[in-house]
Amino acid sequence: MFTLNQVRVHRDNRDILSIDELTIPTDGLTVVLGHNGSGKSTLVNLLSGQTEPDSGSVKLNNHNIHDFSQKQLAKEIAFLPQKLPDVAGLTVKELVRLGRFPWRGVFGRWQNNDDTIILDAMHKTGVEHYADNLADKLSGGERQRAWVAMLLAQQSPVLILDEPTSALDVHHQYHLLSLLQSLTQETQCGVLVILHDLNLALRYATHIVALKKGKIAFSGAKELLLDEKRLSDLYKTDIQLLAHPQQQDQKIAVVI
Repeated sequence: MFTLNQVRVHRDNRDILSIDELTIPTDGLTVVLGHNGSGKSTLVNLLSGQTEPDSGSVKLNNHNIHDFSQKQLAKEIAFLPQKLPDVAGLTVKELVRLGRFPWRGVFGRWQNNDDTIILDAMHKTGVEHYADNLADKLSGGERQRAWVAMLLAQQSPVLILDEPTSALDVHHQYHLLSLLQSLTQETQCGVLVILHDLNLALRYATHIVALKKGKIAFSGAKELLLDEKRLSDLYKTDIQLLAHPQQQDQKIAVVI
């Protein structure tokens, strides 16, 4: 579980993130919502240990994030930034193999189970057929799944992804979220993901953190999304919830 207390991040003479108290579970699929500039990426950078707050504390399971060494933190949290690193010249299997380095290091002795873990990660994400293909030559959806396979190979109990659907078409957006949802159910890992699409959140989230102007607008179970006024206030746009035409227990959001 993540806990944040009296967190402030100050840039350009203003607080871009100001959180008095916040608890985020590390099981299920947590979606971070909010308009552009609301502080979403700043929040996940704090949670993943990429940056430190100017004041306050960010803890994982009661341990301060920045008390972990980089190697220790990588064993606890696997992070995928919005801007993916350059992987020119790496095959998909070589990319996924990078996920094992927190456990083995550059010069560490590799074990027999490392290859098993790598192959299993590729199988779970459906990229085993691309194992020998260059990762940077794959389509956007295939490449994103290869990166998720690398996160899985890291075997961290928490996965954090910053806007992983931003460059994907609609089909691949839903396929990726379905994959992440299944991972939380099959591997018991927790996933935290930034999304812009409210309908993806309505369909897949188990927990919500909504930000507005650097502050928490609301957070809690996904049922918080079933409130038209709350959503309209968050996005400053009139939003109506309609029954899903095929799934009676689901809602879809439309702008009116």
